[in-house]
Amino acid sequence: MYLVTGASGHLGQAVIKHLINTYKVPANKIIATTRETAKLKALADSGVHVRDANFDDEAHLVKAFTGAIRLLLISTNAMEPGVRLKQHLNAVHAAEKAGVGHVIYTSMPNPIGNAVLFAPDHSGTEKAFADSKIKSWTILRNNWYFENLFFSMPQALQSGIQYSAAAQGKIAYIARDDLAHAAASILSSMESGKSTYTLSGTKEYTTDEIAELVSKAMGKPLNVVHVAVAGLVQGMISAGLPEGMARMFASFDEAISKGSLAGTAADFKKLTGAEPQGFEDWLKKNAGAFAAPAAH
Repeated sequence: MYLVTGASGHLGQAVIKHLINTYKVPANKIIATTRETAKLKALADSGVHVRDANFDDEAHLVKAFTGAIRLLLISTNAMEPGVRLKQHLNAVHAAEKAGVGHVIYTSMPNPIGNAVLFAPDHSGTEKAFADSKIKSWTILRNNWYFENLFFSMPQALQSGIQYSAAAQGKIAYIARDDLAHAAASILSSMESGKSTYTLSGTKEYTTDEIAELVSKAMGKPLNVVHVAVAGLVQGMISAGLPEGMARMFASFDEAISKGSLAGTAADFKKLTGAEPQGFEDWLKKNAGAFAAPAAH
């Protein structure tokens, strides 16, 4: 039995599709856990075992994980300081108690000492795996999705200005579906032992290079204005963003400026035997989503 947590989210849904379509795993061999089981009715109707999973309750997770031989732990999205790490620790302990044979965890690039404010959640979870009694696990250090640009780029295109504190640092974005493909490849495999992979795209880009490509694809001017991290935070607060969120988003730029989100596609190719989708190709298919602010 192959278990996917966070199965109602975009990444979890994509992983399950790859399990079934790419790796030909029968639906009745898949367990999908979520806080919102009603959203997975179609999966349940197809034969997937849908279970409720409360990451704030370790005992509840033990029950949800029981019977799984291989488990994909998709990082939760809790933003309150310390909450995500506590949820992940509950999951690690629950996987131990449920006797899961192999656990795969979606982390982030260079989590130790990274400027991203939630990096300690990931480094703490990685340490929990290292300290656990789980005999076999894989850490997937997933780089930022191309799809993350949907949150900021529409507003930048409307104004024609993108404020950035990333300087000339580079980031190796990768498509979310490619990350799902890599996760499904490990989950459905017989790989054992303890390993860590960093999953990044085919090319590293500066903020200016990304802006130029998006501007060209959309036929709209987009100028990058470089500012200090503190100035970026203040600007976002002035625009109405809560301070905590503003500092979180600004920490992404700081990490890029320090090279913490750079990378290569070597590990992705090793796991899947394929090349990840390039940003220019992805942009051709998805440029329309930048036309207006949207929730993704």
